[in-house]
Amino acid sequence: MRVDLFDFELPEDRIALRPAEPRDSARLLVVPPEGDLLDKGVRDIPHFLRPGDVLVVNDTRVIPARLNGIRVRGQSAARMEVMLHKREGEDRWRAFMRPAKKINVGERIRFGENSESSACLLGSLDAEVVEKGEGGEVVLAFSFAGPALDEAIERLGHMPLPPYIASKRGDDARDERDYQTLFAHQAGAVAAPTASLHFTPALVAAIEAAGVTIERVTLHVGAGTFLPVKADDTQDHKMHAEYGVMSPEVAERLNEAKARGHRIMAAGTTSLRILETVAQADGRFHAFAGDTSIFITPGYQFRAVDVLLTNFHLPRSTLFMLVSAFSGLERMRSAYAHAVENGYRFYSYGDACLLVRVP
Repeated sequence: MRVDLFDFELPEDRIALRPAEPRDSARLLVVPPEGDLLDKGVRDIPHFLRPGDVLVVNDTRVIPARLNGIRVRGQSAARMEVMLHKREGEDRWRAFMRPAKKINVGERIRFGENSESSACLLGSLDAEVVEKGEGGEVVLAFSFAGPALDEAIERLGHMPLPPYIASKRGDDARDERDYQTLFAHQAGAVAAPTASLHFTPALVAAIEAAGVTIERVTLHVGAGTFLPVKADDTQDHKMHAEYGVMSPEVAERLNEAKARGHRIMAAGTTSLRILETVAQADGRFHAFAGDTSIFITPGYQFRAVDVLLTNFHLPRSTLFMLVSAFSGLERMRSAYAHAVENGYRFYSYGDACLLVRVP
C-alpha cells in the first residue's frame, strides 16, 4: 500500500510531553467495529471487558539506552550519541549512532563521567565499532560483558525518551518513573510499551474484579519503533527485529481461554506483535523465544487478538499502519481526526484508544 495513505496532520500542541497524573486519569477513545466513537477515560476500561477475557501485557523493562561519549582519533575528539536498540551478545549491542559519519569500523568510543579524558579512568566504559550499516546503525563491542555491562549501562545511560519528546526537553528523574510501566520486570527494552503506562494498581484491581485474567509476555521494544517509513510503498519497508518470549504456561492458559470462547485483549501494539507472531493459523499459541520482525498492514488476517488498547501513533508510522489493519484505515483516520478535534493528547505520554475488532 502507498505510505502516504497513512499520513495525517497533527498540531504540535497535541504531543504530550508529560503523562497524565495519576496515570489512569488519561482519556480513552473507544472505537467499536461500527457505530459512534465513545469519549471515555482509561478508568472505564473494565466496563468494556467481559468475565473470562484475558488481558496480555508486556513485562519488558526500559533500560537507560542513550549513551553520550567521545571518539578519540589522534589529537582530535568528537562527541557521539549512541542509542542502543538490540542486544547481539554478552558484550555487543546493535545501536544507532550520530553523527555516524565521524566514526569508522575499528575506532573506539569512551562513555561515562570521565569520557572526555583519553586516560583509562574509573567510571568509564569503552566500546569498539565492529560493524557499520546504513542509517547510522552500528554494532558495538563493549569492554564489559554480561551483568557488568548491564550495570555500567544502568549507571551511565539516560532514559531513551522518544525523539518527539527529547527534541523539546531533556530527560529527568521524573522520567525514570514515568517511562516505566507497572509491569516492568524483564530488562531489555529501549522504548516503553506505552499503552501500559496508563495502568495503576487500582485499575488492575478493577480489571481483575471484572473477572479478567492478566497474563505477561515479553517483547523488548527497539528504537526502530520510532524510525519513519521512508519507502513510498509498505512492501518496501524493512522492519527491525525485536526479541520476544512467551512461556509454555502462558501459551497453555491462552489456548484454554480461546477454547472457552473468551477474548484476548492486548495491552499495546508490542503485546499484539508477540501474540500474532506466536499464534498459529488456527489461532492456537505455542511457547516462543526469539526474534520477530512482524509487519502488520491492512489486509493482515489477525489470528490472536480481539481487543487492542493502544496510544495514538505517529503519522506514516508502522504502528498507525497496524491499528489501521486492526480496525480499518478509514475508521482509524476518522478516529484520529476526532481525537485531534477534541483535544486528545498523542504519542507515548498521551491518551489511549480501545479498539474492538470485528469477530
